[in-house]
Amino acid sequence: MPHEQPRRSRLALADTPNAVVLARLHTADVLSGWGISSDLVETAKLLMSELATNAVRHSEPGQAPALPLSSQSTVQTFELLLEALPGAVRLSVWDRDVRPPVLKQVGVDATGGRGIFIVAALSRDWGYYPARGLPGKVVWAEIALASASPGGDRDAPVSSQGRRPADVLRASGDTRADANLIGRVLVGIREL
Repeated sequence: MPHEQPRRSRLALADTPNAVVLARLHTADVLSGWGISSDLVETAKLLMSELATNAVRHSEPGQAPALPLSSQSTVQTFELLLEALPGAVRLSVWDRDVRPPVLKQVGVDATGGRGIFIVAALSRDWGYYPARGLPGKVVWAEIALASASPGGDRDAPVSSQGRRPADVLRASGDTRADANLIGRVLVGIREL
């Protein structure tokens, strides 16, 4: 039986505001082409949106991004990677910021800071690790392709080789939330 190559799609994007839309479109196009169900594609688009937004926002540690038409604008890039794993899809985003992602508890009146909370709530597993040979880090999230029993393999460690990489760092205080609750919160925020 021939050994099937793992499916991967890599894309580098400039850290401009339209990059998040392009990351979502790329994610939908690739995963749909791989035959991933439309409901999981929607979840993946939301996760990629959050990961890409963080990469754009935190592309220059300690500096606010320059205005797009400013002569001081120095556009950096970030990279996303989609991987089909046995029973899962992994979304990874490399950015130049070395600071780890922070899982925050935010109030209902907060206008931001929910990105990693959403990632933690909607993925079966997530984490980050320092980028190898490059400045910054890689933040990743996995979506299970098959329904897992409650508390089943949802937290099972996995990597592209079927096991968790030794250098993966878990965010402290990682908690799961009800996906329906997250959806209601997102709808409420959009209606503000």
